[in-house]
Amino acid sequence: MRRRNRPSEATDGNRKPQQKKAHESHTRPKIARAPKAELHIHIEGSLEPELILDLAKRNGVKLAYDSIDALREAYAFSDLQSFLDIYYASASVLLHEQDFYDMTMAYVERALTDHVTHTEIFFDPQTHTARGVSVDTVVAGIERALADGEKRGLTSKLILCFLRHLSEEDALATYDAALPLFDTYAHRLIGVGLDSSERGHPPSKFERVFAKALDLLKVDRVDHGMRSIENAALVARLAYSRIALTVCPLSNIKLCVFDDMTKHALKDLLDQGVAVMINFDDPTYFGGYANANYFAIVDALKLDDREVYTLLRNSLEASFVIDAKRAAMIARLDTHWNQ
Repeated sequence: MRRRNRPSEATDGNRKPQQKKAHESHTRPKIARAPKAELHIHIEGSLEPELILDLAKRNGVKLAYDSIDALREAYAFSDLQSFLDIYYASASVLLHEQDFYDMTMAYVERALTDHVTHTEIFFDPQTHTARGVSVDTVVAGIERALADGEKRGLTSKLILCFLRHLSEEDALATYDAALPLFDTYAHRLIGVGLDSSERGHPPSKFERVFAKALDLLKVDRVDHGMRSIENAALVARLAYSRIALTVCPLSNIKLCVFDDMTKHALKDLLDQGVAVMINFDDPTYFGGYANANYFAIVDALKLDDREVYTLLRNSLEASFVIDAKRAAMIARLDTHWNQ
């Protein structure tokens, strides 16, 4: 297991960082302009209502919603499953390579606006192959947009996710169909993961497909991870091993993990040395992209200058990039933060 060095504090020369609250010592624009990495984003969850309706019209797909307002009203879901129902219905408008390009390019624009400099994107091929769309079509469209994004300064990787509410046999078939793409897009495709419904579908259900995909399972980061706060030994292990948690604050509130942002466990984990970071999960449905999530958690928990810097640096530390790239990203953050 790769063990990364503990992030250092932002300093000015040899002086210790001032323990001021972030809202006192830094304006929102400074946090907004800080270079950051996004390590937990479901690309299908970035489909905005306007684009959903445009693609539905372009592709002749009939939706249950005839206006942007009606579609947004459907986002009043009460749990994970009700969210997934609208999520999959909206994804039905994605049929052609250009559709996946348009979706991904819209995300690229928002990421660049929020000064995301590196992103590692989840995508769900089974959401589309079940409708007769090939995994080649999915990846080709996403890749073309990410290549265009790189020309503008946003580096990126892709993580193929299996839908856990489907069978392992379906996951195995998806893996076999996608395997050639790991050669064609070796520069982009870096791994596999799980998403969708958790209840009744434990990771052990997919033991065989992960055995095929991985020579040796090594965990460098865990998505979400908020339940870890309930186990002191686990928290200590996460902190010691520097296993990062990709925390998604607005998602946590929308899906009722916490009923109020002021009760969020991020600061408790941060205080115990866990490498937590800020991400935005399915931004269309949960209320915002990178900076919206940073602002929400910083304001609610009254995080100080050092804590905000640590969150930003953790996102860069946990990125699946070569050491030289990681060092360059951290240097850029330090330059910005110490200005």
